[in-house]
Amino acid sequence: MPALQFDPDEIRKVIDRVVHRTFRMDFNWDWPGGVAFYGVTEAYEATGNETYMELLKEWVDEKLEDGLPKLSVNGISIGHSLLTLYKVTGEERYIEIATQMAEFLKHDAERFAEGVFQHTVNSEAYNFPQQAWVDTMFMAGYFLVRIGSLLGREDYFEDGLKQYHGHENYLQDPTTNLYYHGWDHLAQNHMSGMFWARGNAWAAITMSRALTLVHVTHPSFMILEGSLRDQLSSLVRLQDESGLWHTVLTDKSSYLETSGSAGISAALISSGSLYNKYTNKSIKGILSRITEDGTITQVSAGTAVMRDIDGYRGVPYKRIQGWGQGLGLTFLASLLNRRDW
Repeated sequence: MPALQFDPDEIRKVIDRVVHRTFRMDFNWDWPGGVAFYGVTEAYEATGNETYMELLKEWVDEKLEDGLPKLSVNGISIGHSLLTLYKVTGEERYIEIATQMAEFLKHDAERFAEGVFQHTVNSEAYNFPQQAWVDTMFMAGYFLVRIGSLLGREDYFEDGLKQYHGHENYLQDPTTNLYYHGWDHLAQNHMSGMFWARGNAWAAITMSRALTLVHVTHPSFMILEGSLRDQLSSLVRLQDESGLWHTVLTDKSSYLETSGSAGISAALISSGSLYNKYTNKSIKGILSRITEDGTITQVSAGTAVMRDIDGYRGVPYKRIQGWGQGLGLTFLASLLNRRDW
C-alpha cells in the first residue's frame, strides 16, 4: 500500500484556519456545537495547540453561567468537549456536568425495544416516537463509552456499547453492510431506506474510536470490529474519483458531500495502511473544499430522515455548518496522528 501523501505542516495550518473559523460561528448548547467542538478537541490532541482549549473553555464557561439546559439525546454531544476539558484542566465541574448528562441518558432518555435510545432533539416541536437514527451512535453512544472508560463506570460503558449493538442490529444492512439513516420500530421499516453518507460517517468514526477503548477480550470488540470492517469494505468501493462520497452513497446523481466524506475518511485512517490509496484521494478532495478563511464548504444542512431520495438530493449545501467543521477537523487531526508519512 502507498504511504499517505501530505505535508504535516500544511495540515497544521489548515487545522488552525478551520478552528478559528469555527469559533467565529454562534452555537447553542446542542449538537451542531457538539460536533464542531469535538473536532476542536481532536485538533488539540493532534497539535497540542493550547489556544484551541482556551477558546473552548471560554465558550463552555460562558454557557454554564446559565446552568445546564434541558437535555436531549442529540444535545448530549457537547459532553465530548467536557470530557476533554476535564482531562486537560483537571477541573471537577466539567466531569460533574458530564456525569449529569450520563445520568440523564441512563435514567431519563426515552428508549424502545432492547433499551435503544429514541432519537430526541432540543425542540419539543419535533417528535420521533420509537425511531433510531444513526446519529445517536456519535451523540450519545460514544459519549457513554468515553465517560464510562474515563471514570471506570461499567454501567455507562456497557450502556454505550448497548447503543452500538442496537443500532447495528436495526440499521446495518446485511447485504450491503452500509448503515441506513433510520429505523421506525412502530412501522417496522427503515422509512426512506437511504444509505446516507454522513450517517455512515457517524457510525464509522465512532466505532473506530470506540475500538481503542474496548479490550480485545470483551465480546463487544468482535462485534464492533466486524461491523466496521464490513462497512468500510463497502464504503471504499463507493468512493468517487474526487476522493469524496455522494450524499446518498448508492446514488451517483446526488451531490458529493464533504462532512460525510471527512468522517468516513477519518475512519479509514484507523485501519492502518490498508486503505491508504483511498485516503490519499480523500486528502485532495477534502482540502479542495476548505477555503482560505477555514470554511469547510459543500456540507449538507441538518438532515432528518427524509421522505424519499429526492429529499436527500434537495438538502441544501450552501452554508457553513458546525458538523462540517467538526468532522473536517476530525479527519485532519487523524492524518497528523498517523505516523507512516
